Amino acid sequence: MQPLAQMRIGCVQRALVGLDRLAERRGRAQPLPAHLLAGLEGEEAAYFYLRRKGYTVVARRWTAGNLPGDLDMIGWQGPMLCFFEVKTRTARDLTPAETAVDFHKRNVLRRLARQYTRQLPSTPSPQVRFDVISVYLVPGKPPEFAHFENAFGWAEARRDRR
Repeated sequence: MQPLAQMRIGCVQRALVGLDRLAERRGRAQPLPAHLLAGLEGEEAAYFYLRRKGYTVVARRWTAGNLPGDLDMIGWQGPMLCFFEVKTRTARDLTPAETAVDFHKRNVLRRLARQYTRQLPSTPSPQVRFDVISVYLVPGKPPEFAHFENAFGWAEARRDRR
């Protein structure tokens, strides 16, 4: 990505952070629980992380309306359609953030991705990839990212869950 584009992305990110802080000081920030605020902050950080890596993000927090759940982000990397699940943590503990994307969550994401690809005008459907991004927002440190490209696929062998 060109240096000018990188600078522009950084300026937009800093402006949004500043506006969020201003709204918070003026008492106009949305009253949300801390874990939801951390999740939204992590998704915003992941958005700018992906933009810097050259992805074209086309949707954030996409819902199908008739299906439960949402897709955190949807973007293109060239001809590849990528569905991103973002997991945010405010501390590094023993369990990595990406382990929260369990069997059930992967099935929800697949179902939503199928619904999204059905509405695309192109035929045939594009190549698809499911990525998981772990964002660590440790106070006093810059955000850390762990990006797992192709973290899982369309199909998964069923395990005996007793």
